[in-house]
Amino acid sequence: MAVTLALQSSIMHEVLHGHPTRNGLVNEAFVFLPIGLAWPFRRFKTIHLRHHADERLTDPLDDPESYYQALWMHEEMPPLMKFVLKVNNTMAGRLVMGPWLSCIGFFIDDAKHVIAGDKAIRKAWLLHAIGLAVVLPVVQFGFGMPVWLYVLVPVWLGQSLISIRTYAEHQWSEHPEGRTVIVERSPLSFLFLNNNLHFVHHKSPTIAWYRLPKLFRDRREEWLRMNNGYAYPNYFALLRSYAFKAKEPIVHPVLRRAPEPGRAFKPRVRARSISGLGSAPVPAEPPKE
Repeated sequence: MAVTLALQSSIMHEVLHGHPTRNGLVNEAFVFLPIGLAWPFRRFKTIHLRHHADERLTDPLDDPESYYQALWMHEEMPPLMKFVLKVNNTMAGRLVMGPWLSCIGFFIDDAKHVIAGDKAIRKAWLLHAIGLAVVLPVVQFGFGMPVWLYVLVPVWLGQSLISIRTYAEHQWSEHPEGRTVIVERSPLSFLFLNNNLHFVHHKSPTIAWYRLPKLFRDRREEWLRMNNGYAYPNYFALLRSYAFKAKEPIVHPVLRRAPEPGRAFKPRVRARSISGLGSAPVPAEPPKE
């Protein structure tokens, strides 16, 4: 069951990028029932598309999927939270604690927006609640599984499986192309819908999942040169190196060293991808000071 939940997360990722049809509402219907419980699809879509502004990848404030902390924010944290984040920066910690930390932080942040009157976020959660009204009774009465057990086993394990993929997806590099990983081979490739070839996906976000492996194989050396060789042969290599050791620092090594407002990037134009088979969003320039 955990595998099914993880696969739905990967399907949600495909859907938000415009697959399998050209009709957004039809696509959304494929993932309307939130069997993973935690993430409203429309919120996931908004957050993830913002993450695709590659010029801001890893920025603690502008990249909503960054695991780095701003220095000044980290310094204000209590010692216990700093310790929790330190453990979470190991791969073992990310698999065990990561799902809870990301969900709790997400819920708190969205609650603040809803209270402040954000109608789009409120609607996303309303649709999510409608889906939950279908899923939870099926779990409790159809499968005879207490909801608490469903959360602690399939939901938790499903998100942990996804955390295997996301653990090293991005790192800081002066060059944006060097910030996104390629994991060349994995038995989990289908579960992740080939998103292990993450750099290829970022450069060709409109390309369907089943086309990514050939796209990578045909120009493997070029892809690896483009991302400065940020690659691993498989996820076991990551686990072997970082199961109990942090791969990245908690505090961003360059950005957000002092308080300043975040600068949101939005796609302004669309550029041809390396393959010529699709297009990739080109982030807008930051607002002039």
